[in-house]
Amino acid sequence: MREASPPQAEQPVSRHRHHRWLILAVVAIAQLMVVLDATIVNIALPSAQKDLGFSDDSRQWVVTAYSLAFGSLLLIGGRIADLIGRKAAMMIGLVGFAGASALAGAAGSFEVLVAGRALQGVFGALLAPTALSLLTTTFADAKERAKAFGIFGAVAGAGGGVGLLLGGFLTEHLDWRWCLYVNLIFAGVALIGALLFLPRHRRDKSVKIDIPGTVTVTAGLFALVYGFANAETESWGSAGTWGFLIAAAVLIAVFVRLQTRVAHPLLPLRILRDRDRGAASIAMFISAAGMFGVNLFLTYYLQQSLGYSPVETGLAFLPVVVAVMIASTLATGVLTPRFGPKPIVPLGMALAAAGLVWLTTLEIDSAYATHVLPPLLVFGAGLGLIMAPSMSAATFGIDPADAGVGSASVNTMQQVGGSIGTALLSTLAAGAATDYLAGKTPTPDVMAQSALESYSTAYWWSAAVFAVGAIVCGLLFRQGAPDHDPDGAPTVHM
Repeated sequence: MREASPPQAEQPVSRHRHHRWLILAVVAIAQLMVVLDATIVNIALPSAQKDLGFSDDSRQWVVTAYSLAFGSLLLIGGRIADLIGRKAAMMIGLVGFAGASALAGAAGSFEVLVAGRALQGVFGALLAPTALSLLTTTFADAKERAKAFGIFGAVAGAGGGVGLLLGGFLTEHLDWRWCLYVNLIFAGVALIGALLFLPRHRRDKSVKIDIPGTVTVTAGLFALVYGFANAETESWGSAGTWGFLIAAAVLIAVFVRLQTRVAHPLLPLRILRDRDRGAASIAMFISAAGMFGVNLFLTYYLQQSLGYSPVETGLAFLPVVVAVMIASTLATGVLTPRFGPKPIVPLGMALAAAGLVWLTTLEIDSAYATHVLPPLLVFGAGLGLIMAPSMSAATFGIDPADAGVGSASVNTMQQVGGSIGTALLSTLAAGAATDYLAGKTPTPDVMAQSALESYSTAYWWSAAVFAVGAIVCGLLFRQGAPDHDPDGAPTVHM
């Protein structure tokens, strides 16, 4: 069966033209909330564990429950945004995310906390693609689009660092529950903005949700994320790990086959046929997998090796946030419009790799200003050169009616990349620590050095991931700046 043409999205009315920067503020707040929630809870976990009394083996589910729901439902979340309208999807996502955060924050047991985190992931899977698709359909002018994606990319890239900073402050000065309650403030501000400024988008009643595709890809992505999460706790040799990963491969293959045979596919393959979009999606996957080496292992290093408090740890990551924002703005406002993503994204990959290699030189008594800060700035600059240009290239030229699911595909690559990076780097780091301890008496100094070996191993592998990304993206991206829609899709002017 031939794939149907994309449904025609209603053109936003002209009165919303002067609201486009306020719309950017709304979607940036929503994106920040979703991104920082992946890290803000990490710093709160020790306090939550002490308060609720759950075991070390169980604590990973506070993080995994969010990533499982988020990663497996992104594609259907993007299509729902296309079908019911992006304003309605944004409002439902904000209200649902706030409610789930309140439930998790008020949890009196481990089970309720995990359930609340899973619900956060469900509504986050609706919010993330909706935010990016709103940005895609709001800014059509090349210069304005560059500025908008620079800001949005900075938010997406810096969200993890903001989460660590905010999580440290809230945990130390208030309570771990405020790491979840704070989402009510973000969601409330964004909801008011959505009500006032987002244009209406009427659904096309002729379009139906691809049920077989939804079931297969949701199950496949769930199995993929769960398989890697299982590897982190049960090892790569367990039957459960490989069983889920094999099931994921089969289900995703079936999904791809189904998308060529249905009239209204969940993920129209026309979205993936463009070379720059494919390269951008790979860039997002690689950057998410590689950046985990900094966000998690450097947090452990600062707190356990250097003795930083949660707030001090968050402040230590602040320069990364600044570097990402500056580099993102420079990349989308100056460099990409002139040169295109081909030289910019690989350069960002190379800088990120260099920063990570530099981090492998850290010692037990390294000083922050002279040893930690310089590589962090290099890494942040590289990340900024990757994120914003890749997001822009991944959504460039997508038909407005496909903007939600197109944006979801980018978010899916990022989420799956992060999950794979989490499992691989954690396993490699744990193996390095074990190898170092073999035959040694586990004195405090030896244990501290083993931890340092594990961090260094994670940095090296993360650097290798970014180095591969530099080569792959350098080969895949087209030469020059995009100045037209390669698929002939109409543009939307606000």
